[in-house]
Amino acid sequence: MFTLVTGIGYTGRRLLRLLPADAAAGLSRSSIDAMHPVYYFDLDAADSLPLELPRRYSVVYTVPPAGNPDSRLLRFLPLLRRAPERFIYISTTGVYGDHAGARVTEATPVNPVNDRSARRVAAEQQLGDWAPGNDCQLIVLRAPGIYGPGRLGVERIESGMPILDEQSANPGNRIHVDDLVQCCVAALSTEIPAGVYNVGDGDHRSSHWFSNEVARQLELPAPPEISLAEAQRQFSPQRLSFMSESRIVDTARMRDVLDVTPRYADPADGIKASLSERPLGTML
Repeated sequence: MFTLVTGIGYTGRRLLRLLPADAAAGLSRSSIDAMHPVYYFDLDAADSLPLELPRRYSVVYTVPPAGNPDSRLLRFLPLLRRAPERFIYISTTGVYGDHAGARVTEATPVNPVNDRSARRVAAEQQLGDWAPGNDCQLIVLRAPGIYGPGRLGVERIESGMPILDEQSANPGNRIHVDDLVQCCVAALSTEIPAGVYNVGDGDHRSSHWFSNEVARQLELPAPPEISLAEAQRQFSPQRLSFMSESRIVDTARMRDVLDVTPRYADPADGIKASLSERPLGTML
């Protein structure tokens, strides 16, 4: 079945690379050098699609929401004159909010505590309202922090930026970009039930561990550590907002129903693979 990847950014580009060249295309407002067709498309201004879609197709949508409700989805969905058979939406585990380190599953009620996550909840609801009336199966992949080549925080480590000490750091939830791509590919199968899936590597070591492991593999000095009280004085509001939430994301449904076992279940292996893909310290 043909797949339309909407948003060719960090994840979308790697997904498009994996799909059959004769059965996939991308939409992007950036210039992309790819083997697949990638059409210029600005979701903040478009009034038509730049390609003719086949009768049977699926959409993988990676575009972040613009507002609450999401004006980009409001613009995009009516352009799909014939709805896709499947719509895969990449959301965030941030929709669960803070659970003081407790485990959350897909059955846990959403409770976003910042605007960024509230916009994702609103976008999920928009799609949830739209899909049933258009005979479209909706699959929501709730992803944690995405890492991979060029997304390891190498520049922060090299510059000597401090990290939270281990005692202050929350449990970690993350996924290597290539494992997220595999989840997208699995969700395209008509054998996979529609619904919500938490995705992640299942390893919950903290950001403190992750930064130190990146430094260790690069043979760099370990980052300096500070307390939470000191971080509240030094860190940006955006960085602090990520630290204000604590939860362990259960990914059993990803393994048991979506049938995906992460290749990089141990993020140390994911870090090693990411560092080997590009010269050390460079960003995509």
